[in-house]
Amino acid sequence: MRITQVTTYILKQATESAYLGKLDDGSAPRAERGYFVRPPWRSLYSAHMESVLVRIRTDEGVDGWGEALAPVGPEVVAAIVDRMLGPWLVGRDPMAVRPLWDGMRDLMRERGHLVGHQADALAALDIALWDLAGKACGLPVAQLLGGAYRTEIPAYVSGLPEPTDEGRARLAADWAAQGASTVKLALGKGVDADLATYDAVAAAAPGLRIAVDAHWVYTLPEALELGRELDRRRALFFEAPMAPEDTEGHRELASRVTTPIAVGEALRNRYEFRDWLDGRAVGLVQPDVARTGITEAMTIAALADARHVPVACHHSVGLGVALAAGLHVSAAVADCPFFEFQPTTLPFAQRILRTPIAGGPTGFTLPQGPGLGVDVDEDVLDDIVKEG
Repeated sequence: MRITQVTTYILKQATESAYLGKLDDGSAPRAERGYFVRPPWRSLYSAHMESVLVRIRTDEGVDGWGEALAPVGPEVVAAIVDRMLGPWLVGRDPMAVRPLWDGMRDLMRERGHLVGHQADALAALDIALWDLAGKACGLPVAQLLGGAYRTEIPAYVSGLPEPTDEGRARLAADWAAQGASTVKLALGKGVDADLATYDAVAAAAPGLRIAVDAHWVYTLPEALELGRELDRRRALFFEAPMAPEDTEGHRELASRVTTPIAVGEALRNRYEFRDWLDGRAVGLVQPDVARTGITEAMTIAALADARHVPVACHHSVGLGVALAAGLHVSAAVADCPFFEFQPTTLPFAQRILRTPIAGGPTGFTLPQGPGLGVDVDEDVLDDIVKEG
């Protein structure tokens, strides 16, 4: 069996800010605004749901699907697949998943492209190769990875997209009534403001476990102040407290607070994660499989396991293929306490699938069937591409 074709699909689905919710002034980002920054967060966001899917086709008619997390600039990731990685794959044996990973990684390795858009493109192709291998063997990806520790993957509800603490508290109570046990707050609005939000949510839903995502905004003194208060409140974890390049600052923070420091969304490969783990700068590892690929995610998980650090895969605006890939990795990792449930993006994620992935605020059911266990609806996919 040989690879004959690699095809990319650039997806842009218009939405009233499904990921971010309302702006602080109560308005919703509109598609016509294009990309925007939402202070105090520093990253670009889009009013569209943007992503890149790839399909790898073989001479025996077996296909594999992959996806890159590309919330902005999906055209860049698609160009890397179309111009460099895809042509290199054509004619090769798709069952040699790990050798192909190494080969694609090495194409731009000495040019510093183990990160960024190149890594995202590589991740999409790696996911597609695992999907294809599973279909060729008639086995789920989790089984190819060594077997599933669980077929029901617990989840935490990510974000409470309301502009006021009253609204966030009301949403938290609603999720708790639906069986949710855990929620992550999208904060970073200042230490006092973050604590006020935390306390409002805790009061509205007393049994809910609460984590905090600070979106990289704090200095070390600020993160220490907030971290100590989170310790007193027994927060579940403290995600992305400071600038993602400040490994040493996170190491000091982790040594001075008891709330686990969670990091991973900004990282792409084993070498980056190794440095954080060896420096004891992270207490919860959060690889995003649509940025690392399945091969690298499992290597990262092995590094974490050797240091007794749990793994909880990050998931944000990925569609159904990225979601399925993250769930298979989560099932195949021994110490994996939960997965990120994005209620506002899930309907968009499911739109491209003929059969939806079973999931909700309490968790997900591992997709069954060979490969990733999902069936991409190419007619819907083509419609979305035309819409974009």
